[in-house]
Amino acid sequence: MTQITPELVKEHGLTEGEYARIKRLLNREPSFVELGIFSVMWSEHCSYKSTRFHLRKLPTKAPWVLQGPGENAGVIDIGDGDACIFKMESHNHPSFIEPYQGAATGVGGIMRDVFTMGARPIAMMNALRFGEPSHPKTRHLVEGVVRGIGGYGNCMGVPTVGGEVNFHRSYNGNILVNAMCVGLAKANNIFLSAAKGAGNPVVYIGSKTGRDGIHGATMASAEFDDASDEKRPTVQVGDPFTEKLLLEACLELMATDAIIAIQDMGAAGLTSSSAEMGDKGGSGIELDLDKVPQREANMTAYEMMLSESQERMLAVLKPGREAEAEKIFKKWELDFAVIGITTDTKRLVVKHKGKIEADMPITALSDEAPVLERPYERPAPKVDTTSFDKSKKLMDSLATIIGSPDMASRRWVWEQYDHTVMADTVQRPGGDAAVVRVHGTNKGLAISTDVTPRYCKADPFEGAKQAVAESYRNISAVGALPLAVTDNLNFGNPQKPQIMGEIVGAIDGIGEACRALDYPVIGGNCSLYNETNGEGILPTPAIGGVGLMKDVHRMATVALKREGDALLLIGETRGHLGQSIYLREVEGREDGGAPPVDLKVERKHGEFVRKLIEDGRVDTVHDCSDGGLLSALAEMALAGNIGVDVGVAGTTVDAIPFFFGEDQARYVLAVPAKEADKIEGELREAGIIHALIGKTIAEKVVRVEREGEVSIAALRKAHEGWFPTYMSAPHTN
Repeated sequence: MTQITPELVKEHGLTEGEYARIKRLLNREPSFVELGIFSVMWSEHCSYKSTRFHLRKLPTKAPWVLQGPGENAGVIDIGDGDACIFKMESHNHPSFIEPYQGAATGVGGIMRDVFTMGARPIAMMNALRFGEPSHPKTRHLVEGVVRGIGGYGNCMGVPTVGGEVNFHRSYNGNILVNAMCVGLAKANNIFLSAAKGAGNPVVYIGSKTGRDGIHGATMASAEFDDASDEKRPTVQVGDPFTEKLLLEACLELMATDAIIAIQDMGAAGLTSSSAEMGDKGGSGIELDLDKVPQREANMTAYEMMLSESQERMLAVLKPGREAEAEKIFKKWELDFAVIGITTDTKRLVVKHKGKIEADMPITALSDEAPVLERPYERPAPKVDTTSFDKSKKLMDSLATIIGSPDMASRRWVWEQYDHTVMADTVQRPGGDAAVVRVHGTNKGLAISTDVTPRYCKADPFEGAKQAVAESYRNISAVGALPLAVTDNLNFGNPQKPQIMGEIVGAIDGIGEACRALDYPVIGGNCSLYNETNGEGILPTPAIGGVGLMKDVHRMATVALKREGDALLLIGETRGHLGQSIYLREVEGREDGGAPPVDLKVERKHGEFVRKLIEDGRVDTVHDCSDGGLLSALAEMALAGNIGVDVGVAGTTVDAIPFFFGEDQARYVLAVPAKEADKIEGELREAGIIHALIGKTIAEKVVRVEREGEVSIAALRKAHEGWFPTYMSAPHTN
């Protein structure tokens, strides 16, 4: 029997106080297996002990929300008996250690969260953050992560339809890999994880259990140091072909009425799935590990309970339905075993080789897990800067920005993903939001992932508000009604009051924005301890948004479509340069405050733009965000290969802040000339600040009055060239 020592407790990521609490809950010393179970269930990754207190403040309800936080994924009603199920989760630490498998299993895990609920996955998104391009490890990580995402998603036959890729030195030691999955199901056939009732069989389905991923959840709840590569054995190994079989087998079983509850074996594997199912159902669970399908010899109870082997599920069936279920899984060549039973004891009992290895109250793993109100210091928001170098040439700066790492085309990335499989992708990567048709209908789902970490560092509250607002804007810009978000809160060490202050500020900012925009949070993920040797990442509260489009035939894209269209700017331009791409890429500065976000204005502008698109009056819209107005115009010109001629008449703002400032709540519309006067009149009537700034032209240039012009060909070379050039350079690993 393993002796529990203070050193062993510390190795399991538990504090002295937490260990004392465990002994009180059990009225004895824990066994080695129980220590392992507590270590993963009380880890930050599984218990959210630093954030749970604050997450309760988020708005999670709306008439269209069928399932909010607390299940594998959130569910919204999209009409006609259809439901959309979606979630976003991180696989940051594993992807830094082993980028291909870390990213691949992140994709596999989030897909299982969605199809566990009864949905067929129809779209994948991701939000990726890497260190500075010059860092010796960055290129290797980009290549591995992109290949892992593409490899898993492509094999599953689920399109990866968009996302974000950004670079910053703060991610040199901790990259971020946030994966989002969207699925479709019938609203009256959603599957939950509550294992209600006693005497029901607990069944194991999917792949065999191995030793990969043991302590993955604990590893994800700690900072990195120079020895982080030694944690490679904690990274799971994925098999997308097995997951495809598992998906089809689960959906076939779900077409029967045999299932009481079903849960993905994700972080903490068999431990978290059994404990969470029992806790949600108010029951107990008894497991016999001798019956667990194993792919390695002589596995211990500790290893089986903590393994994070992939492509596995746990289900509770109605008594007598085991043979029917087994037949389905054997047909799909998957393992199936009855490994336990539900009880009325509210205890988790684990048996192995005739011995009880664990016997503990299930609530000790959930309700009794620590909820910490950590001390925090809200950072003082940085003030804006109004200074800029007036000697810089506007068009030279545009070429620099459009070809910079954060603004260059991501074609190199998304061409490695199959974004058209299933034949329902109606807006491919590169636009404001991806759009996927609800199969067999004219309805579409618009999907976007958004956050601007540099804003969040300057002001976590305002920066998180902006992330929600930009998600709302991107979905509105294609013509869809934003319905709900999932969040992925990526931060450093919460034990530092300054970092905890960033977390609290960001959660409060998300809450305020979601309430004002009627855009509830239906699920999410927290990834903390993204630090290496004490250096934390920029606060990165990623927002994954989903909206509903009534008719995909009335959809806007960013591409200019006709010569002679009027270019209409909706929203006020004050020339906010603080934390802008312009300052960073052209002047080499990262200073100033985050741009302020007026949520009432965001909502008003979004509703106006959506109505124009729904009515078929406008088909070209782009939101103004990174790089400001001139970058948005250049992206529209590049997408449509049509030139633009614009001016700054009627403004008191200097050309550089006018064209590169990152003021919020703004859209650029290309409006048919015959509609322009009428739309302007409606904007005036609605009290919306706007300006006619120019028109589309036959010449293949981006021209600004009194500032010169640059050819679309030159912009394209800069824009399309950065990523392939960077990735083709020799690797340094």
